[in-house]
Amino acid sequence: MPQLTDETATDEAVAEVSVAEGPAGAVPAGEPPAPEGSAGQRPAGTWMTPQAYGASRAGFWAASVVLVTDADGRVLVQSVDYRTDRLLPGGAMDRGEAPSSAAAREVREELGIDGHYPRGLAVDWIAADTPGFPPEMRFPGEILHVYDGGTWSPERIAAVRLPAQEITGIDFAEPADLPALMDAGDARRTLSALRARINGAGPALLEGGRPTAPTALDRLGVLRTRRTAQRGAWHPGPVPARLPVGERSGWLFAPDGRVLVLVARATGAVHLPSPAAGPVSGAFPLGYRCADRAARAGTEADHARTDAVHARTAARLTSVPAAADPAYARLLATPEQVRELSDWGPAGHHELAAVHAARGHLSLPAPVRTPPTELPAEGTRW
Repeated sequence: MPQLTDETATDEAVAEVSVAEGPAGAVPAGEPPAPEGSAGQRPAGTWMTPQAYGASRAGFWAASVVLVTDADGRVLVQSVDYRTDRLLPGGAMDRGEAPSSAAAREVREELGIDGHYPRGLAVDWIAADTPGFPPEMRFPGEILHVYDGGTWSPERIAAVRLPAQEITGIDFAEPADLPALMDAGDARRTLSALRARINGAGPALLEGGRPTAPTALDRLGVLRTRRTAQRGAWHPGPVPARLPVGERSGWLFAPDGRVLVLVARATGAVHLPSPAAGPVSGAFPLGYRCADRAARAGTEADHARTDAVHARTAARLTSVPAAADPAYARLLATPEQVRELSDWGPAGHHELAAVHAARGHLSLPAPVRTPPTELPAEGTRW
């Protein structure tokens, strides 16, 4: 930052300070030279009047929005009467208003919901030449803060009260549908903020909605395609012999309590691996998912009408072999992160509870939420 001078300071006083500080004309590394003062000749260097320094600073708009999801991981978007695409709740910050205060005020004004949103998910720099702003608006660029509104219960959603104008409706959208519903930059920003929430490592710094330091979830484009729905009821224990098994997958634990998960590089889709994805110890049937009608089936005729069930095995990984299929990335994630990247419906918390019980049974620690880690292609040993 350049040194500031008092306008009333004499040229002699400034010159004396300049000589004491260093050679005339010296400019600290990384600092631009200062302009000449208007009230007399200033010595060369980084000295600026407060007026000149203030005029040299960039001017931006500032705004805050809030990312809210429902229990199924869908994102709250609102329709407005002044544009066709959807928006997150939020808007411009008032003069002198803190970003988090603006977020709370906007949600209260737009949705009638009181709240406090201290946790930031992203800060986005939006360039002045971003398409979509009319030239007469003279858009100077914007700094936009994204705050975490949390997961809203059905009761909180039912309490939403829209104003008489501006907001015409709300919907909860599958993350992969956001690019079709929102402006391209808004959709990129929302997905980046949602991944930052799942990562749990603090706010992401964005430029035009793109992270300046992408994580594995960002690099793989997780959530850009619709999540595979497995919304059947959760049943603990082995699959009954009368039920057909259509898929077998494993909750395979690393020594730190995280689990192995696969991400399709072409689509960003997330899957639990096969129970045979690596050498394991202590394997046991954790449970299975199926539609209620499948669980009740008892006759041969019933079998023909049932959906195949999804069986889950729990085990401890002793190592991860070299990658056999380059189409998939292999990540270690917490069980909570796996659930947040999946569409499991209301029974998801029952399965998650069973997973943590299995982790305890295997004498593994509760994992700390950190950004999912991509494993090397050559595999790893513990």
